[in-house]
Amino acid sequence: MKSYSLSVSKSFLFLAVLFVSTTSIAQEVNWISWEEAVKLTSTDKNPKKVFIDVYTDWCGWCKKMDKDTFQNPEVAAYMDENYYMVKFDGEGKDPVEYKGKTYKFIPSGRKGYHEFAAALMQGRLSYPTTIFLDEELNMLSPVPGYQKPEPFLEIARYFGSNVYKEKDWKAYTSKTGK
Repeated sequence: MKSYSLSVSKSFLFLAVLFVSTTSIAQEVNWISWEEAVKLTSTDKNPKKVFIDVYTDWCGWCKKMDKDTFQNPEVAAYMDENYYMVKFDGEGKDPVEYKGKTYKFIPSGRKGYHEFAAALMQGRLSYPTTIFLDEELNMLSPVPGYQKPEPFLEIARYFGSNVYKEKDWKAYTSKTGK
């Protein structure tokens, strides 16, 4: 009886360790508000670039990208180190200040859209769209659609390591063999 009890205890311990190790693989992303990102770019000694995930509550691909891409440990670590990460609801109601202009929610159809999201996505309301801005909040590029972790990380590194200043995307991807 004791050996059975001990065996159950070891099995339980093994399963507990396995559960903890597999559930801790996903890394939490430190999402901040647009206002916080603006403040950080203007007050940090060495500001980071800004990354904006434009999403909607109803977007299944947005949720998939949250789970698969942004919680990937390698992606999350790289993004945390190189970007202020902002999550922005493309149908949010709160006004946003950007480069001296106030952007608002525009009712349209059953829901509507936020002017800031439309401006960032250059008029193409497609969710998810990820936006890369430099340290001075200038547009680097919108990237529409769901991105798997590896291709997303290539894009993030392209902007995050300033390769974009020396090479266009096509030259960068042809050299890396992507």
